[in-house]
Amino acid sequence: MSFKIVEYSDSLDLSEFYAEAESRGFMNNNSKKAMVDCFRNEPESQVWILYQNDKAIGSVAAHSFDDVMGPNTYRVLTRVCTFGEARPKHGLITPKRLVAEHQNLTDQFLLPACIEWVNGRGRMFATSNASKVASQRLVHNYYFPTLEKLGIVKRIKDVHYRYTDQTVWEIFPDKFYANLAKYDRWE
Repeated sequence: MSFKIVEYSDSLDLSEFYAEAESRGFMNNNSKKAMVDCFRNEPESQVWILYQNDKAIGSVAAHSFDDVMGPNTYRVLTRVCTFGEARPKHGLITPKRLVAEHQNLTDQFLLPACIEWVNGRGRMFATSNASKVASQRLVHNYYFPTLEKLGIVKRIKDVHYRYTDQTVWEIFPDKFYANLAKYDRWE
């Protein structure tokens, strides 16, 4: 299995990706308008596409977050979408281990892309909510609380942002990378 993550550009043909997102009910990822153009008013933003064997299987975005968390802050892990877990080593793995040992596409590729983009320019935050749409409830009730127990994130506050009640989590990149280094990395 070969993975690569690339910065979004208009030259990418994402028609199959958008159609797959639509079929799975991922409305934040089913078009350029929903996934990319929604950040056009942000001072800084970036969207990435994750490929497996030259097929687009995921996306993530990051943008400035100064309007919510103050100067030099960034919201990462937004517009996250992955099609399957595509783990290189098959076999049973508990949901807790998928998160705690970073054996998932988000921690292997999407979060590192966001961290590298911020590159020490400021603090990083992610948001989650209890929506039933896509996998938001799992992210809100399981993913971030598991990372919080590991000291990788910290729950900061609840806000009403982009028409949704959300929880803001601060991400500590050094702690994330230290924990990630303990486990298998995918290629």
